[in-house]
Amino acid sequence: MNYDFDELLAQYSLLWNNRNLDGVDAKKTLLQTIETDLRDELTHPRLRKNYAEKFYIAVKRINHSHLDAISKCRLVDLHIEVMAEIQQSLNG
Repeated sequence: MNYDFDELLAQYSLLWNNRNLDGVDAKKTLLQTIETDLRDELTHPRLRKNYAEKFYIAVKRINHSHLDAISKCRLVDLHIEVMAEIQQSLNG
C-alpha cells in the first residue's frame, strides 16, 4: 500500500496521550506500534486481552476519533494487515 506513513503516524499519535511515536522510519514505527498494541505488550501479562478484543478496541477507538474518514480507513487497513500477520505467525 502506498500511504504517506509520516502523515498516518502523525494521525495515529493523535489517538494517544503520552505516547512517544518518534522514529526515523515512520512506516516501521507505525507498524510496530500497531503490533505492540494488538499484542497488548504494554499491559501486565495477567491482565492482557486477547488479539480479537484488542483489535476491536483499536478499530472502535479509530472509528470514534475526530480523524478524517480517509485516515480512519487507512489506519483500520493497517490494523487488519498487522492482525493478519499476527494470526499467520500464530498458525505456523
